[in-house]
Amino acid sequence: MARFDSKVIVVTGASRGIGGSIAEAFLREGATVVGLARTENKDITGDLAKRFIPIAYDLGNASAEQLQKLVADTVKRTGRIDGLVNNAGIIRRAPSVDFTEKDWDDVLRVNLTSPFFLTQAVARWWLKDGGREKAGGCRLKIVNIASMLSFQGGITIPAYTASKHGIAGITKALANEWAPLAINVNAIAPGYIATENTRPLRENETRNRQILERIPQGGWGDPSDIAGTAMFLASKDADYLNGAVINVDGGWLAR
Repeated sequence: MARFDSKVIVVTGASRGIGGSIAEAFLREGATVVGLARTENKDITGDLAKRFIPIAYDLGNASAEQLQKLVADTVKRTGRIDGLVNNAGIIRRAPSVDFTEKDWDDVLRVNLTSPFFLTQAVARWWLKDGGREKAGGCRLKIVNIASMLSFQGGITIPAYTASKHGIAGITKALANEWAPLAINVNAIAPGYIATENTRPLRENETRNRQILERIPQGGWGDPSDIAGTAMFLASKDADYLNGAVINVDGGWLAR
């Protein structure tokens, strides 16, 4: 049996990059994956697509009430939720003295507010609507995607930095509350991964060289490098891991 046979995993931002890689990895391990994204994932095909449920969804415009309904509709369709990966995120770059209120609000809404209320909705189903009873002794797994910017300040990305510090904080806060209730809440802090969000850095010759010089492993990570850690955190092997923020960064922070 594959590790996630009969499990249902919800992944946000599942159309490409880290989210797309995580969604595909869970599918290959037998899970049914509910993929929330604004755009279509064209890489999941064949037999894997039979267990992939794509939902066109913009977390930037979702209220807490709408996210509650989304979870209820998902459970009606799948019967259960065993794990949630809060991966969706956006980034806006500008000097802090010029950063606009709209950019600030947009980034915080997608990167922090929506993940909190989506997680809250899943936890309510687990605790109040019979989810825990359906789990047969298994624990609900919440995996948040943090960042190196959960620990550092960055340059010209104040909203993104604030949101990722916030993700690390709510990971710990929710773990404190929910660990006794058979819920594990952990986070992954990816290092420099080759995605659309980091394309401007990779295309900047000077910045790219500076980044590579600091990474002990000597290269940019691939989105698939994050998927293995996500599956570990969502598995029974991580039942006693709670409130952790795990760096997957090629050694960046150790430097």
